[in-house]
Amino acid sequence: MEIRLILEIKECRAQDVKLLEQWTPSGRSQTHARRFARQQQGVSTFLIAWLQGLPTASGELKWTGCDAPEVREAFPDCPELNGLQVSPASARSQGIGRTLIGHAEQLARQRGCGQLGLGVDDVNFRAAALYLRLGYTETGCHYTD
Repeated sequence: MEIRLILEIKECRAQDVKLLEQWTPSGRSQTHARRFARQQQGVSTFLIAWLQGLPTASGELKWTGCDAPEVREAFPDCPELNGLQVSPASARSQGIGRTLIGHAEQLARQRGCGQLGLGVDDVNFRAAALYLRLGYTETGCHYTD
């Protein structure tokens, strides 16, 4: 008998921030709290992938685009999915990141956006390979985050 686990993608809620800190501590940077605050301001959507009631992936869909001015100049009005992470490592390569990206793409389409940007570290070959498989292309925009 096959057991199917249900993955749910939801916007972060205030009560989720503390749980996210337990899941992947951000320390003094308070990354989760800052992402949630931007969502509250309406400039982003902080997405959480839940598996069996636990956070398994997250990413922030920044409606204002990439923070780097050179990228914003090259791709004006292009939202960016930033900070995508899947944890623990054993949850990777299970389609969770792909599902979260698909949800972000759907939200972007609903807002009338014709493209979506994804930032990836130059040494994150695994994520870069996923993005290429999903049809994203390299732009040549390099910036320091």
